[in-house]
Amino acid sequence: MVFASAPEYEVWPRNRHLTPYQAAVRAAHETVPLIRELDPHAVVVDILTVAGSLAAQMEDRRWATLIPHVFPAGERGMPPFSVGARLPRTRLGAMGWDLFQPLLRGGAERGRQELNGARERVGLAPLDHVHGGISRQLALVATFPQLEYPRQDRDPSVRVTGPLLWEQPFGAVEPPPGDEPLVLVAPSTSQDPDHRMLRAALTGLAHEPVRVLGTTNRRAPSSPLDVPANARVVDWLSYARTMPACAAVVCHAGHGTVARALASGVPVVGCPAAGDMAENAARVAWSGCGVSLPRRLVTPRGVRLAVRKLLADESYAVKATGLRAWSERHDGGAVAAAALEGLVASEAAAHA
Repeated sequence: MVFASAPEYEVWPRNRHLTPYQAAVRAAHETVPLIRELDPHAVVVDILTVAGSLAAQMEDRRWATLIPHVFPAGERGMPPFSVGARLPRTRLGAMGWDLFQPLLRGGAERGRQELNGARERVGLAPLDHVHGGISRQLALVATFPQLEYPRQDRDPSVRVTGPLLWEQPFGAVEPPPGDEPLVLVAPSTSQDPDHRMLRAALTGLAHEPVRVLGTTNRRAPSSPLDVPANARVVDWLSYARTMPACAAVVCHAGHGTVARALASGVPVVGCPAAGDMAENAARVAWSGCGVSLPRRLVTPRGVRLAVRKLLADESYAVKATGLRAWSERHDGGAVAAAALEGLVASEAAAHA
């Protein structure tokens, strides 16, 4: 295994001189020599990394998309991705979401046109379908199938592998003493710079019959935290070591944290902040593995009531335990590797 750094161009916050697709075109041209040097049978590209997929296609290589969360493309009757709404339970509810389809199609069509503009600049033919950043040769969806909404016509190239879990090695951390249920507060490493969720949890759970273990994820608070007697706050900890001993996880619902909690058999209170977090929290609530707490309710009282609900109803723990059992039987990495080997085999057969 070797490492080569990817080309980087700053486009966010918005760069007046360079749009995201202009940056992708430049990065694609810079990536082509690397592909020629390595001569790979297949290229695996993160869903957000357009340059890698363009470069792979410029060199006529098989390519796969890695989607490290739930599948983002919608269908009729589904709420728009990332708004935090759950799948409707009735036909009337589905019809309501269908009213948004013209608006969603318009946005998807603009994305197709912008991507086709980039494809034209690198000598690739235009695409006649939307979501062109997702490979139709192989899309690896690294989530629990239990978090995926049922679909009428899923493309066979889409493989839900199960989570691909990884974390930096770290030693054990002592929780607060006692026998009460342990609640882990696990903030995002990129969102909520003022630790609003952590502060709400510490205050809201201060007088509850629980122990609270919180982490700042190595982001110093802007002002001191008020840590109650039943709580402990650390700079960093291992989720793999800590979560199996927990009764609940309060988090921003980043997919990695959610997947690790469910793989540990622990129900989740999702407090989404940005990006795909609202979608992840909605899927957790829909699957019965936890509850979703909208941003406006991430207050001491809101967190307290959400944790009470989670601990009082054992069905949440039962569902989460079921996902842990599934995870123990299904290695997401092995499934993804087998699918990728199948893609390589099909490439070899095509040139035989």
